[in-house]
Amino acid sequence: MIVASWNVNSISVRLPHVLSWLEEVAPTVLCIQETKSTDDKFPAAAFAEIGYNCAFFGQKTYNGVAIISRSEIENTEKGFSGMPEADQVRFVKAEIDSVTILNSYVPNGQEIGSDKYEYKLSWLRSLRAYLDAALSPEKNVLLCGDFNVAPLDIDVYDPEETRDQILTSSGEREALEHLRQWGFVDAFRLHVQDRGHYTWWDYRAMAFRRKMGFRIDHIWISPALEKSCVRAWIDVAPRKKERPSDHTPICVELAV
Repeated sequence: MIVASWNVNSISVRLPHVLSWLEEVAPTVLCIQETKSTDDKFPAAAFAEIGYNCAFFGQKTYNGVAIISRSEIENTEKGFSGMPEADQVRFVKAEIDSVTILNSYVPNGQEIGSDKYEYKLSWLRSLRAYLDAALSPEKNVLLCGDFNVAPLDIDVYDPEETRDQILTSSGEREALEHLRQWGFVDAFRLHVQDRGHYTWWDYRAMAFRRKMGFRIDHIWISPALEKSCVRAWIDVAPRKKERPSDHTPICVELAV
């Protein structure tokens, strides 16, 4: 079972990239974020043509999440109880092949100390409270998405230049770590321990060419899935295409 996560930065713009990647890599599940599409305009038919089911939760212009799966999607839930400002569409849950998949698009936060920054921290705390109330780390649980936080210095191209900025501030990292301590393991770091692996590069300043990246997209797994995680990788190829998303897919393979 291959599970991937990718912030596509508009499914209407990036649909050809996503379809070609699905046909090339053939993951079991692809979780996407920032679809920027209302549910009535989500291109479910295009995915069905290549053998994928969809569960989606969107809104116009902003946010939006979807789960695309070759296997049957069951028990879908949109949003989570206790989520602040429920009008921001950032979370969808489903059960696929005995694994509970949680697809999350964490708020960016914009600027440290701003209202949006405080909302980001509140959102992460609320997700942890939901997990405590609704799920168990003893079960097969996978949380993925654009978390908009680089957890460690090795997840940033230049830790000193970016220190205490948005995506790397101590407040964000502490809130994310509190979420992880629910019982999650960073699946990528089970297999790759060195620096220089990124999932997002700013469109500005030729950041991709200059390797000025951040690892802010993640796939976390519960201890019940840890032994079944046989590999993890970041696929940089889609970021090299014409008119790409500023993110690229992160993937794990589970022997379940």
